[in-house]
Amino acid sequence: MSTYKFKLPDIGEGIAEAEIVAWHVKVGDQVGEDQQLADMMTDKATVEMESPVAGTVTKLAGEVGDMVAIGSVLVEIETAGEAASEPDAAETEAEQPLADGLAEPTAEQAEELPVTATAPAAQTSVPSPAPASTPEPAAPQSQAKALASPAVRQRARDLGIDLAQVKTASDRVRHADLDAYLLYNGGRVSHRSSAPRQDETIKVVGLRRKIAENMQEAKRRIPHFALVEQYDVTDLEDTRAMMNRDRGGNPKLTLLPFLITALTKAMADFPMINATYDDSANVVTRHGSVAMGVATQTDGGLMVPVIRGAEGLSVWQLAREIARLSQAARTGKASREELSGPTFTISSLGPMGGIASTPVIAPPQVATIAVNKLQEIPVIVDGELEARKVMNLSLSCDHRVVDGWDAANFLQALKGYIEHPIRLLSA
Repeated sequence: MSTYKFKLPDIGEGIAEAEIVAWHVKVGDQVGEDQQLADMMTDKATVEMESPVAGTVTKLAGEVGDMVAIGSVLVEIETAGEAASEPDAAETEAEQPLADGLAEPTAEQAEELPVTATAPAAQTSVPSPAPASTPEPAAPQSQAKALASPAVRQRARDLGIDLAQVKTASDRVRHADLDAYLLYNGGRVSHRSSAPRQDETIKVVGLRRKIAENMQEAKRRIPHFALVEQYDVTDLEDTRAMMNRDRGGNPKLTLLPFLITALTKAMADFPMINATYDDSANVVTRHGSVAMGVATQTDGGLMVPVIRGAEGLSVWQLAREIARLSQAARTGKASREELSGPTFTISSLGPMGGIASTPVIAPPQVATIAVNKLQEIPVIVDGELEARKVMNLSLSCDHRVVDGWDAANFLQALKGYIEHPIRLLSA
């Protein structure tokens, strides 16, 4: 018998360490070659670690939430004599290359890279001679074996659904699969328990922890102020419907590409909105090009893919980029470049957006805007009562860089584009 020491390889240029966000094995488990060992996260990207050898897990580097240095031992596996005789497995810890036994993920594997930031309790463990995981009492034993995001797993627990009983077209249970299960069962779940839900302690790790840290830092450093303005989007909605009817092979348009176009046009006259502030050097950079961050909700938390050169794209091109980047973020395939460097961010909760909000600015940006829900209300137009489609936009600004007067004028310039689609779509 021999001990194989699997070291954490270099999983990103310039990365010194990565966070353990999920263990898929525990001490004492038998593992096969290419079996998934752990999920490691760095810079909002989660990478699956797979075993290069078969054997028995004897030691784990730490618990979920711990940081592991690149090149240090992540998992120790006791292998059979013939496996240990292979050259790469026989190397000592000092001689073993950092990327020993780990190849770049294949296209098929890359498509499955998760974006979730937490792991089910049944998959976590601590490094000890014996298994230390404790299954959650509310979840059936078979449920821990089903692949699902934390959000799907929590919803299944709330509904009393055993994930092992849910059929899925892929290897991972999704919200749509739960919906289909409920529909098939007439909305009834036979094994729902009437017992009260127990308290649950969840360790904040991975993407969720990064979000928490970033939001705390943003509120600590930036003196926010917010302005909310109402926009009549009746004509814009008519224009959007007309363009969708004649779109041909183009993607279906939502309001978001039009709003991004309006923002980039208004920023041409208000460059202080499309700016970043280095408060350590007391330098404000007013950017000539707009790197538009689009806040995107994923199973693991909020991510912000970036559309670069947004001012030069048509609404059709913007729609295509929004769809591509959102899908990449939700499936964990967005690159570091696609998730970094926005100069301004727009977020929208669609019909759940409420009537007003106060979005938090992510430094070094100095402004961000939130799209609130569209609603039809009675409005007096030229002395006559009409039903009009309106929505509010909430602009948050860094008061160290942007004055209230400038923010108010920017919102009025934005109104001139949004409420007059001809101006918005003209070159």
